[in-house]
Amino acid sequence: MSEWYDVEILSRLQFAFTIMFHYLFPPLTIGLGFIMVIIETIWMRTKNEEWKRYAQFWTRVFAVNFALGVLTGIVMEFEFGTNWAVYSAYVGDVFGSALAAEGIFAFFLESGFLAILVFGWHKVSPKVHFFSTIMVFLGSCFSAVWIIVANSWQQTPAGFELAQITVGNETMLRAEVTDFWAMVFNPSSGIRLTHTLIGCLLLGGFTTCSVSAFYLLKGVHEQFAKRCFTIGLIVATVFSCAAFASGHFQAKKVSVTQPAKLAAFEAQFETSVGNAYLFGWPDEETQTVKGGIAIPGLLSFLVHGNTETPVTGLDAFPEDERPSVWLPFQAFHIMVGLGVFFVCFSIGSLVLLKRGTLFKYKWILWLFVLSFPLSMIANQAGWIAAETGRQPWVVYPSTQNGEFVPGLRTADGLSQSVEAEQVLWSIIMFGIIYGFLFVCWIIALRKVICAGPSETNQPLLSQSFFSQMRGGDDV
Repeated sequence: MSEWYDVEILSRLQFAFTIMFHYLFPPLTIGLGFIMVIIETIWMRTKNEEWKRYAQFWTRVFAVNFALGVLTGIVMEFEFGTNWAVYSAYVGDVFGSALAAEGIFAFFLESGFLAILVFGWHKVSPKVHFFSTIMVFLGSCFSAVWIIVANSWQQTPAGFELAQITVGNETMLRAEVTDFWAMVFNPSSGIRLTHTLIGCLLLGGFTTCSVSAFYLLKGVHEQFAKRCFTIGLIVATVFSCAAFASGHFQAKKVSVTQPAKLAAFEAQFETSVGNAYLFGWPDEETQTVKGGIAIPGLLSFLVHGNTETPVTGLDAFPEDERPSVWLPFQAFHIMVGLGVFFVCFSIGSLVLLKRGTLFKYKWILWLFVLSFPLSMIANQAGWIAAETGRQPWVVYPSTQNGEFVPGLRTADGLSQSVEAEQVLWSIIMFGIIYGFLFVCWIIALRKVICAGPSETNQPLLSQSFFSQMRGGDDV
């Protein structure tokens, strides 16, 4: 059997594929939710019906992405039971409490006000609708809170103890929560949540700029485009800078809690003064970075505040406890590289906007059109780096009450009854279904964007809207 045709590799690929597809939508709904709150705030303050039309347009875009996010999020929960039964038993108490909190504090809040947000424009007062928009946005954020808490616990476990449970004829270990709030506020949850939410808001800002720039290039909806572009650019600039700062503090935290991960991010094969690579091609056999350009001492400076203190390398860990280097290195550097680009590009564009010359440069507007997929890629690259960098652990080793607690290896979390052929066929089926959903998403977004903001305050999902979605004329 070849190396790739292995149940562990295929199960990891399957989960990575499904979660990456799902992760196209939650950051976008959080980011667009923030934009909707801003635009409705302006509408409430100015009483200008133009801003109501703008809010209705972005609600259409939001609704398309929200629907796909809910649909694709269901699949991952089933994968825990089918492919990762041992892992599910190990983390069930932790995930059960976190996901129950998500359902209580986030899902019901979000879904409870969603109908008012989408269908209530002409059925409730502006103040009630504005309140509903805020609640949907907050519900999206609260959902992210509990997902990040659960994921961060795997990175830096806290507030638990290991117990033995019997499932059938097998005895398994189970992490049981002993301190709920210690589990919630584990060492990495705060900074990881901050960085993730900032990335979502950054995406919302650049998505607004992208659509607005498209309209400006086509010479349509120009007043709408210029107003929304200004809002999007301010949001994108603020959160691009915030992402750069929060990313730095998260990397410092990783250097303490998961030093092997940071070593993989920067291809730090030996414990020595840390050099930060701008790019390169890590070679684990020769333990070098081919074609790389590094800034001497920069990694030591970023981690320790000076250029002389050594940074822990992969040589400090047993070979079977080291993550692979190439993928986390490349994903990390794609994220950082795009982050630097976003900071420089958004600040420079803000200066041009203030001078009144930005909209004269078509090549800059085309770059803003591309900023939507680029900010998507940055969000995806961050998750790839975080998840591949913690291998071979699905739950990281930790210290509880002064005692070392071994983690759970990814290979040990697999279901014992699942075969490679079954996983392979499920990947093929998911690929077909998700490919169809992706095409539907692109078509739906294109229809909504090409239709643009309505010229009158018609209902959000009117007959003409459905006609536009079909691509035909009103009957």
